[in-house]
Amino acid sequence: MDGRANFTFFILPFALALLAGCTSVAPREEAPLKQATAEELTTLLRQREAAIHSMKGLFSAKVRGGLIPITSRMEGAVYYRRPNALRLRGFTSIGSELFEFVQAGDLYKLRLPMMGRVLTGRQSEMGEMGKFARPFQLSVWAMGGVLGTGTIGKGETVKLVEDGGRYRLDVYAAGEGSVEGSVVARRLWFDRRTLLVVQEDRLSPSGEVDATIQYEDFRLIDDPELGSSQTKAGGAPRLLRPFKISLEDGHGQGSVQVTFHEMLPNQVMKTEDLGHVS
Repeated sequence: MDGRANFTFFILPFALALLAGCTSVAPREEAPLKQATAEELTTLLRQREAAIHSMKGLFSAKVRGGLIPITSRMEGAVYYRRPNALRLRGFTSIGSELFEFVQAGDLYKLRLPMMGRVLTGRQSEMGEMGKFARPFQLSVWAMGGVLGTGTIGKGETVKLVEDGGRYRLDVYAAGEGSVEGSVVARRLWFDRRTLLVVQEDRLSPSGEVDATIQYEDFRLIDDPELGSSQTKAGGAPRLLRPFKISLEDGHGQGSVQVTFHEMLPNQVMKTEDLGHVS
């Protein structure tokens, strides 16, 4: 028997055993679909909001279509303190500051150091920001999926629809009367295997989609308030938050993709971290 025959003699049984082992591996089963009511999903949203009273985060953003007129790529930082204090900062890849956006209650301030401009006012008057109004309104909506601020507000009504592997929760604005005949203000899609919000649509008063936001890459983030023993032992649930957010403007003005590098929930927040509106 020559060398080639010997090689075949030894390899053939090994290959057959390997194939037999492969065929015996059972396919991975997907998690079953969960059942939930509109009330249960509403409660879940409020619990996720209550779980975070402050947040610091670092992210990168890619902008297409000129949605943000000052850049197409940036590094950024977000600071948040419940209920409505938010600060966003944007930088170039070499660290030059592009903007600072501060929101406190109904007031806002937009500082553009490279343009030497500072814009202030009320959120209800953000249209006065001109071409900068749209991107920063969209940014606030997108961050809501991370911070948990997109909960069902007082006076808002909801309707639950099964949509295959997802639940769709239609949210009707307060003061619109009954659900029947009212215009939907938002739509929230929940993955029925995890009950996480994976998509959100913001609708205009005319019922057209104003913006679509996709939430992906959910990861556990450590909460210092729970303590390491609880988080590791499973005594208290850790926080799941999306590290990738994709936003599509409903008017065709462009899109933004945000990728988080770090999230630090429930940290001690200094006054200077949140900036100043005045």
